[in-house]
Amino acid sequence: MMKIELFSIGLVKNYVTIKKDKNWGSDVSQIIIKEEYENGLTGLLDFSHIIVVYFLDKAQFDRGRHLVRRPQGREDMPVVGIFSQRAKDRPNPIGITSVEIININKNIITVKGLDAIDNTPILDIKPYYPMYDCKNNAVVPEWVVRLMEHYF
Repeated sequence: MMKIELFSIGLVKNYVTIKKDKNWGSDVSQIIIKEEYENGLTGLLDFSHIIVVYFLDKAQFDRGRHLVRRPQGREDMPVVGIFSQRAKDRPNPIGITSVEIININKNIITVKGLDAIDNTPILDIKPYYPMYDCKNNAVVPEWVVRLMEHYF
């Protein structure tokens, strides 16, 4: 296996201090980008949404508990593998979320709907391109619809 080294380009600031599985949709967060990358945000305010890639630094993957399990530990969910889930405890703790941009001021991006807790390290920011990021013919199992009912 190849070792890959990444570094943080910023961090999340919000009032969420513990992991949760519900009600992320109204949470407002600030993504504080390191000042050395501030110019990289040029033009981003022309977009309504971004994809945030972040490091789940509080996650703790345990192969015996997390490789195959019920999503969110819910009894009404099927037993599926970690790669069929968007769970936080995974072999490489990388999270991604599409979020709405509220504002950008210098090196601070204010967003809505980011499912990351306070001080989560940011790995990358990508603009949301509907032609790449939204597939009209995508299919998900019925249980995913139930799982996500109160997530956002």
